[in-house]
Amino acid sequence: MTNPVFVAVDTIDLAEAKMRARQLAGVVGGVKLGLEFFVAHGPEGIRAVMRECSALPLFLDLKLHDIPNTVAGGVRAAASLKPRYLTIHISGGPAMLRAAADEAARFGAARPRLLGVTVLTSMAEDDLAAVGFAKRAMSEQVETMARLAKANGLDGVICSPHEVAGLRRALGPDFVLMVPGVRPAGSDADDQKRVMTPADAMKAGATHLVIGRPIYQAADPVAAAKKIGAELGSGPLAA
Repeated sequence: MTNPVFVAVDTIDLAEAKMRARQLAGVVGGVKLGLEFFVAHGPEGIRAVMRECSALPLFLDLKLHDIPNTVAGGVRAAASLKPRYLTIHISGGPAMLRAAADEAARFGAARPRLLGVTVLTSMAEDDLAAVGFAKRAMSEQVETMARLAKANGLDGVICSPHEVAGLRRALGPDFVLMVPGVRPAGSDADDQKRVMTPADAMKAGATHLVIGRPIYQAADPVAAAKKIGAELGSGPLAA
């Protein structure tokens, strides 16, 4: 089994991000860089970090959400960074999703795989009603959004570990389920509301796991990453 863990390097300190990428390159399966880092350092910052771990895939978590033409342009621009995965918000609707998928397809085998954001793992069912979604079960809302993503050409979704098993049954074995909200046993949940251990999330059907603070804020990040890898029985590189 290859290593399914993308470490979330959630810092705007460029030197620290480069150091963490270099330090963890042999013990995680990929690197996730997100909006905060991108706003601080732009494309060149992304390239600088990835030069420290060039064998690993990049998960570029920008959560694009705008009119279809603008999001397609965002996908086109992001493709120059060669991300394995790139995120967009499913709530942008079918036309936006299709425009993004069509633009990604122009890059052929080197295209970024598009992952749709369902419901943020910081949200609970009460939060759905607060932002105007019909009052419904979280699992139902997430599955509706995931089906919309698949129908419009996306490669997978971001979902909490609690929705993984249902989505795997509904959407088949090849749909990518990238799962944040993963916490090793004994870790703090922090601002995540729907969490699960790495092993349980993988057993439920996750494709990849996003783990940030339990690794990079550990006293020994390498040891923390190795411990998770040992729990999962995984090797150093992601598929």
